Amino acid sequence: MATSLAVVVAATFVWLGMVLAISFLEAPVKFRAPGVTLPIGLGIGRLVFRALNACEVGLAVVVVAGLVAGSPGRGAAVALAAAVVVLAAQLLLVRPALTRRSDAVLAAPEGVAGPGSHAHLWYVGAEVVKVVALLLGGILLLAH
Repeated sequence: MATSLAVVVAATFVWLGMVLAISFLEAPVKFRAPGVTLPIGLGIGRLVFRALNACEVGLAVVVVAGLVAGSPGRGAAVALAAAVVVLAAQLLLVRPALTRRSDAVLAAPEGVAGPGSHAHLWYVGAEVVKVVALLLGGILLLAH
């Protein structure tokens, strides 16, 4: 395996691990911790997801550069390109809606839920698609 593709494999699985750990473990668990109120949980979530997304962008750049430098095979390239496109959609389309929703929840009086939003469901759905794309892309690279 070429060095560039080995770097892509490593970046892909690090990216996958980060998404699984933060989106599917940390995010839901933090609201079950004693003393974590909705405003505190939202504040923590904003910081954690901002950091996660910054890392994801860096890893996506590494993945794209490695794919351009190597010859990954069509299936791996398509899967990893899908992960990059999903990340871009999350950052450009879904995250702004989530920010507006959390701003409204934080501004609402105590005990009032604030306006509803499907943005969270869109974000989770995108995370599932991204996880599948990263896993598939990483496996196809290893099989290449």
